[in-house]
Amino acid sequence: MESASSVIDCRQVTRTYKEGPASLTIFSDISLQVAKGETVAIVGSSGAGKTTLLNLLGGLDRPSSGHIFICGQDIHGMSEAGRARFRNGHLGFVYQFHHLLPEFTAVENVMMPCALGGMSVRASREKAEVLLERVGLAERLTHKPGELSGGERQRVAIARALVNEPDCVLMDEPTGNLDEQTAEGVRELIESLRDQLAISFVMVTHDMAMARSLGRVLRLEQGRLVQEI
Repeated sequence: MESASSVIDCRQVTRTYKEGPASLTIFSDISLQVAKGETVAIVGSSGAGKTTLLNLLGGLDRPSSGHIFICGQDIHGMSEAGRARFRNGHLGFVYQFHHLLPEFTAVENVMMPCALGGMSVRASREKAEVLLERVGLAERLTHKPGELSGGERQRVAIARALVNEPDCVLMDEPTGNLDEQTAEGVRELIESLRDQLAISFVMVTHDMAMARSLGRVLRLEQGRLVQEI
């Protein structure tokens, strides 16, 4: 797959950490392409480096070697400020713990990325309200995170990740803290949003049923990324 047709093009990426005189290689020579509108699940045992890989794809960490292109741009060739701006415009993030700001309402939390990008309060609020309605929370706009269920908080986090119309959303165990029924609702939401909006999703998960239902499944084991059969 050519990089021009890939939202993510990860080429021969290695991540090594120094520990005094020794070094620890988390993974080496990993390559990965993700097409527009594709969902890729990354599975593997704890400590395999899945979250490390996700952080590299999001520009939150730097590879020891190799290159990562997002929408054709080498994100690690940018300044820190440039990378932050690029992330805000092109990438969304959803974590196992929703990381919503507890003192702000659902709509205010979703507005945040727009405000950081310089959009007016009125326009930010309009976009946030539309997305919260889309994820089934039209009646919960003014509720704070403490007044929402776990599934509702994760839906707010997904809306926040989508509000700047990113090319790709990176998800780290998005259903890890949810019961089976709520997790199934989040899975259906992700599937629907992917199909409606043509956004790519890369998800780290231990939930194999969710991984297989959403799209391509890759396993990170012993420093290598391999296709699940």
